[in-house]
Amino acid sequence: MKKRILSLMLMAALTLGTLSGCGSAAPAETSIPEESAVAATDAAPAEEAASPAETAAAEEAASEEATAAGEVLARIKETGKLVVGTASGYPPYEFVDITSADQKVIGIDMALAEAIAETLGVELVIEDMTFSALLASLPAKKIDLAIAGIAPTDERKETMDFSDSYLFAEQSFLILKSRAEELASAEAFNGQPLAAQKATTQERVCQDLYPDSQLVALDKVPDCIMELKSGKVAGVCIESIVGQQYVLSDEELTFSAADLGIKKETAIALEKGNEDLLEIINKVIADKMADGSFDTWIHDYSAVAAENAGN
Repeated sequence: MKKRILSLMLMAALTLGTLSGCGSAAPAETSIPEESAVAATDAAPAEEAASPAETAAAEEAASEEATAAGEVLARIKETGKLVVGTASGYPPYEFVDITSADQKVIGIDMALAEAIAETLGVELVIEDMTFSALLASLPAKKIDLAIAGIAPTDERKETMDFSDSYLFAEQSFLILKSRAEELASAEAFNGQPLAAQKATTQERVCQDLYPDSQLVALDKVPDCIMELKSGKVAGVCIESIVGQQYVLSDEELTFSAADLGIKKETAIALEKGNEDLLEIINKVIADKMADGSFDTWIHDYSAVAAENAGN
């Protein structure tokens, strides 16, 4: 009997052990997909984390692009200086005041530059250079603005932006008064040696209208006038506002009666993509045109230029 009881107990133990083994196996089998699910869940955030990083990079690039659009104004505010490039020797737009102690560059354009700097609340710094070097200084970021009687031509608009035009002048020839009758028509200058400031609208006028004429292109207008007075050229192509100073100060000079039929507009040049600064500049121009400042500047600086030329 005891043997039978022991036998039954042994069978019961074996049965319980088997059932216990099946119970542990089931969780073990289900643990595999659970681990796979955890692994997949862990991987998902890694993939999602890359997406925000890419988004952040794109947003940063867009922000940099937006910042670049106003780069010049940001630079002006950061330095507290407005660096304006000009080309003196073009009175009354810009010229060296030889009657002053500091020999500073003054003129219509410089008065406008002062007004812009005042509106921005910064110091004005003038960089004087040749006209040909001036336009190359903008993309090189050596200056913030180029203000030097610059015409906003279609060719120039391809590489730089321009403000609204603020001065308008006819193109003409400055000649010796003794040749006034001889050089009274546009046709009279055909084949004649001519002079103009280098890299300017006037140089292009001579090249386009008088391809058969020898052209002397010089960096400064006064140098062109010297060529004229020495008899080396028949005329200096010049805009009326500028030429008036030489007529007033030199009895040997006058304007030719020739009508070239070309007018020039003057505007401020700056790097492309700076609409915020351009808006400020155009507002200053509009205000100064409305209050008569340009008329005053033309009158006052023409008088000073004539006085300088007489000294």
